[in-house]
Amino acid sequence: MSEEREVGKVTHYFSKIGVAVIELKDTLKDGQTIHIKGATTDFTQTVSSMQIEHKEVQEAEGGQSIGMKVAEPVREHDQVFVVEG
Repeated sequence: MSEEREVGKVTHYFSKIGVAVIELKDTLKDGQTIHIKGATTDFTQTVSSMQIEHKEVQEAEGGQSIGMKVAEPVREHDQVFVVEG
């Protein structure tokens, strides 16, 4: 069975380009599966594109804010979990 651990929360969403700004409290890497959950949001996707200040990164750490392409619309305060196992 898979486990989830919270890695951050959505602080902004750019609907025109489908990009979420996520404030991380733990490390997030390219290729990991994430679960975004909120009042009306609930989906999983693979991390495929992360940017910090418009530069592509493979990994980001707690305390950083990243921009990430998301599969569905998200809202501020949605929680972001990494799916493990």
